[in-house]
Amino acid sequence: MSAALAVAAIAVAGCGDDDEDTESAKKVEPGAAEQAKGNVNWCIGKDTTGTFSKAVKEFSSQGQVKANLIELPAAADEQRTQLVQRLQAKSSECDVLGMDVIWTAEFAAQSWLQDVSDIVAERKDVWIPSTLETAKYEDKYWALPYNTNAGFVYYRTDQVQEPPDNWQAVYSEAAKGDGIVYQGARYEGLTVNFLELLYSAGGKVLSDDGKTVEIDSPEAVEVLKFMADGIEQGAAPKAVTTYKEEESRRAFESGGATFMRNWPYAYSLGKDSKIAEDFDITTFPKFGEGEGAGVLGGYDVAISAYSKNPDGAAAFAEFLTSPDWQKTIMTEASLPSTLTKTYDDPAVQKAFPFAVKLRTAVEQAQPRPVTPVYPQVSEAIFKNVHLALQGKMAPDEAIKTMKGDIDKALQTF
Repeated sequence: MSAALAVAAIAVAGCGDDDEDTESAKKVEPGAAEQAKGNVNWCIGKDTTGTFSKAVKEFSSQGQVKANLIELPAAADEQRTQLVQRLQAKSSECDVLGMDVIWTAEFAAQSWLQDVSDIVAERKDVWIPSTLETAKYEDKYWALPYNTNAGFVYYRTDQVQEPPDNWQAVYSEAAKGDGIVYQGARYEGLTVNFLELLYSAGGKVLSDDGKTVEIDSPEAVEVLKFMADGIEQGAAPKAVTTYKEEESRRAFESGGATFMRNWPYAYSLGKDSKIAEDFDITTFPKFGEGEGAGVLGGYDVAISAYSKNPDGAAAFAEFLTSPDWQKTIMTEASLPSTLTKTYDDPAVQKAFPFAVKLRTAVEQAQPRPVTPVYPQVSEAIFKNVHLALQGKMAPDEAIKTMKGDIDKALQTF
């Protein structure tokens, strides 16, 4: 995130008592959607596949509520900026918000969202449990999980007979082969890559209530030292500190790596590359004595506190998270569903040959730290991890600095 956006995030977050704000939030009752009428606007990122437009058209043809799509920019940071501007102005333009899963706590703490806990309760069993955690803040649900994501370890089947069941073995085999590539540049992707290992080691960033920093732990130091040593000892290339998703993918597809950490999108692209028959994927292994864990991505759909048609918004949100539409987003837009049973559908399994593995990856994944100041927390993580990976700061020092930076961020809210 840019410095300007980080400052904006602090300005947005730094007001009010979040417990009081969430207690007084408007609430959408179950059944509200059944008698809904009128019009609703869905504000979400750029419709690159045409699926969002199809959603509003199909929904509008089914009942008395008509939906309209308002496209936001493609980049998540720019989407957030435009939503925040509207919400700060108490604009009623957006009824349904397409939210990156990392925005829930910030938006809920500002009283920008309506409480949908009762709607979730009626259908709670249909969602993959981990995805519901992305919609939760202060023990209430503020959104319905729309689409999700979780990473994989990609490996060369012509070099690796069986994927290792722990990260230590992955790096050991990588050092003997052509190495491992991942997202090591100074950005959000590095936060995710670090958290995947930290969670797999049993570590945490914040306490369960999100108010105390717990990153200064033996697990965090061990994980960061492991990553830094991996570069120093040749398991990962020094250039990995400049890699984002596409640089990692290109290195792997060109035959330059034995292992890769990346998102599911790289699978279909890899099947069109020169290594199409020579790679497979596996869910994240454990770290030491921990359990394998990923980090959730994706988008949720929430109802604006300023919507003039919350019942209509609820109807549209429920349509977007219905079994039929969740199948559509997987088969036509390659967006992983948040519903457990979607992955058993034959059409989905045809579109996603790795559907069962993907569901397992999502099931074992965890949300990023749930806090209204997540942008600052993430920056504290990736900037200090990056310094350690470059050899500019010792891992234990980087973790202590990270803790101090996160402490300061929490004090701004």
